[in-house]
Amino acid sequence: MAGQEIAPILRVAVPVPLYGGFDYLDLDADATTPVGSRVLVRFGRRRLVGVVLESGVDSDLPRARLRPIDARLDDAPVFDASLLGLLRWAARYYHHPIGEALATALPVALRRARTDQTPNRHRGWQALAATDENAPPAHARRQHELLAVIRASGHPVAHSRLLARFGAIHAPLKALERRGLILAVDLPGALEQGSAGPAPALTALQQQAIERLNERSHGFNPTLLEGVTGSGKTEVYCRQMADALAAGRQVLFLAPEIGLTPQLIERLRTRFDARIGVLHSQRSDGERADVWRAARAGDADIVIGTRSAVFTPMPRLGLIVVDEEHDGSYKQQDGFRYHARDVALRRAQQADIPIVLGSATPALESLYNADQGRFGHVTLPERATGAALPPVRVIDIRSRPLLGGLSDPMLAHIERHLTAGNQVMVFINRRGYAPALSCHDCGWIAPCARCDAPLTLHGGGARLQCHHCGAHESTPACCPSCGSKQLVALGAGTERVAGALRSRFPDVRLARFDRDSVARKGQLESQLADVASGTTQLLVGTQMLAKGHDFARLTCVAVLDVDGGLFSADFRAAEHMAQLVTQVAGRAGRADLAGEVWLQTRHPEHPLLHRLLTDGYDGFARAALAERREAALPPFGHLALLRAEAHDMQSPQAFLEQAAATIRVDDQIACWGPVPAPMQRRAGRFRAHLLLHSSTRARLHPALDHWQRVLAELPGARRVRWSIDVDPQDLL
Repeated sequence: MAGQEIAPILRVAVPVPLYGGFDYLDLDADATTPVGSRVLVRFGRRRLVGVVLESGVDSDLPRARLRPIDARLDDAPVFDASLLGLLRWAARYYHHPIGEALATALPVALRRARTDQTPNRHRGWQALAATDENAPPAHARRQHELLAVIRASGHPVAHSRLLARFGAIHAPLKALERRGLILAVDLPGALEQGSAGPAPALTALQQQAIERLNERSHGFNPTLLEGVTGSGKTEVYCRQMADALAAGRQVLFLAPEIGLTPQLIERLRTRFDARIGVLHSQRSDGERADVWRAARAGDADIVIGTRSAVFTPMPRLGLIVVDEEHDGSYKQQDGFRYHARDVALRRAQQADIPIVLGSATPALESLYNADQGRFGHVTLPERATGAALPPVRVIDIRSRPLLGGLSDPMLAHIERHLTAGNQVMVFINRRGYAPALSCHDCGWIAPCARCDAPLTLHGGGARLQCHHCGAHESTPACCPSCGSKQLVALGAGTERVAGALRSRFPDVRLARFDRDSVARKGQLESQLADVASGTTQLLVGTQMLAKGHDFARLTCVAVLDVDGGLFSADFRAAEHMAQLVTQVAGRAGRADLAGEVWLQTRHPEHPLLHRLLTDGYDGFARAALAERREAALPPFGHLALLRAEAHDMQSPQAFLEQAAATIRVDDQIACWGPVPAPMQRRAGRFRAHLLLHSSTRARLHPALDHWQRVLAELPGARRVRWSIDVDPQDLL
C-alpha cells in the first residue's frame, strides 16, 4: 500500500473501441516508464499491449482502484514526442479511439507482448571469384541474370531483394553456390544498401520544375507536382531526395500499391548510396518490424512504403514524397479510417519540412488547394522522351457480340499490335472469372450468405467467392431455386478475359496481373521482369497495372469497361473513372514506338466521357470542380458519415435514429438519414449510415467532437459498433 501511495500514475492507450486513455500504477521503483513506450496491462479479463500517453497524471479514480501495469516492454519510447503527437492529432481528427489508432501505427510484431527487439538475421549472397571452369552454362539464363546482379552490387545482396526481382530463385542460386560463384552470408538487418549511380540528363521542363521545388525546399511548403504520364516525375523526386540525403536527412516515400514498388525500389537502389527500407504487406511481420526499428534508430536513409508507412518513426526526417497522391488506396476503409496523404501533410507541417504530392491526375481537392494558394503547383506538361501522348478512341459495343468481354474490333486492334511484335495491355478492373453466376431459366443469382452481394466466379468457373467477406464455396451443378442446369456466368473478369485471349492467341505469352495471380511472394516482380525483358507480350490486369509502369514496347492499351464509373451513386465515381482511364492510357507509347488506346463502352455519347476524351483530364477536372461547387460537395463542402452496425437489422437504424434526434443541427450543418448502407449486410453484420454536411470545416469538427461524446452515452451504444468516417478535407 505504501508503494501505491508514491507510485506514479500512467495514462495508457489500450487497443479497444473506447475513447480516451486508462489509468494504471507504475510500481517499478527502479526505473521510470517513458511516455510513448509499450506496457502490458490487464483490461477486464484480457492482457493487452498499450502505449503510455502520459506519466505522473492525476486520476479521477482513487489509487486503491487502479491496477498496476503487468510489465514494461520498452526501455525507450517506440513513438517519440513528435510522432505520438501526430497520432493523437489523427485520432482526434478522424474521431477514432486513440488505443486503436496507436495499434494501427505499430508493426504487427510490436503489437505482441514481447520485450525482445533484437533484429532478425537476413540471408544474403556474396559474389566469389569466377573462372572459366565454374562459369554457368550458356542456356542457364536465370543463373547468369542473378550472378550479374550480385556482382554488380559490390556488396552482399539480400535474398529478399533477389526474390522480389526474379521470383523463383532457389534452384539457380543453389546451382551458383555449388559452382563456387556465390556464398550465402548473414545480413544484420532488413535494410538494402543502394549503390550510387549516374543521374539521367534532365529535360528543360524537368529542370524548371526542380528549380521551382528548390525555391520551396525550406520549411513546410507543400507542392503539387502535376505531370502527364511519362513526364519524368520520378527523376524530379530523385533530385529532391538527393538534396535531402546530402543534408543528412531521411526521406519518406509513399506509394499507393505494392505493384508500384518493385520498379521504384530498383531505381532507388541503383541511384543512391543509401540504406533503404521497404514497408508493405508482402513483407513478413519480422521484416517490417526490423525496417521500422532501423528507421526509428535513424539507420534507414530512405523508407518506401504503402499507406501505413506514414507512421514510421524517422528522427531525421527531411522530405516526404507522396506518389500518385490521388489514389484511393491511401484511404483506410475500415477500422482507423485515416487518409495517408492528409496525415503526411500534417506530419510535414509539424516537422516543418517540404512535402511533394505527385500525380498525372491530381485529386480535385489537391487542385483546389493549389488554386487557393495552399499548395505550390508545378507542372510537367510533356513526356520526358518527347513521345506524344497516345490518342484515345472509343469502340461502341452496343449490339456487338463479346468473346470473354472482348469485341471483334478490339480483338483486331490487339492482333495488329501483337503481329508487329509489340506488347498489349488489356485492362479490366475486376478480378475473377465473372462477377456473378445466374440461372438462365429462373434468374436466380448465386448470393453470399453473409453479404448483400453476389458471389464472384473464380477458378475458371469452378468455385464461388465473396470479395467482401472472403466466403467461398463450390459452384453448384444445378440451380438451387428451380433445379435447372442452365447456369451461366454473367460478365467478365481478368480470368475470363485472359482465357479468351489465350484461345485467340495461343502462341503469344500472356501474364495476368491481379491479387489472385500474384499472391505468392516475388511473383509480381518476376512477371514484371518478364514484361520488361519482352518475354511476355500480352498483359491482362486490374488497376495494379494502371500506374507507374514503363514498358518500352507497349503500344496498345485496351480498356474493357469504363461504364461503371459513369452511373455510380458515389459522387467521386466519375473522378475516379477519369483518373483510371488517363493513367491506364499513359502506359502506351512511352518510348520510340507510337501508342494508341481503345475504350469499350455502351455509352459513347455520355457527356463525362466525351469531355474527358475531348479536353483531357485537366478540362474534365475543371468542369467537375464547377459541378462540385454548385452542389456544395467537397472541396466546397465538408462531409462526415456516422456508421453503425450490428448482428440484427434493427439496432443500427434505431441507434442512428436516436443520434439524429439528439444531434444539434443548425443552418450550417445538415443531417441526412439514417438509411441502410448501400450494402446493408456485410460479413453477417447489418449496417446503417447517417450523413452530415457542413459548408465550413470550422463548424463541422467541433460539432463532431461534441457528438462523439453524446453518442457514447446513448442507450443503444452498447448494442452496436459505431464510428465516425471523416471525408478527406482541407487540413491546412
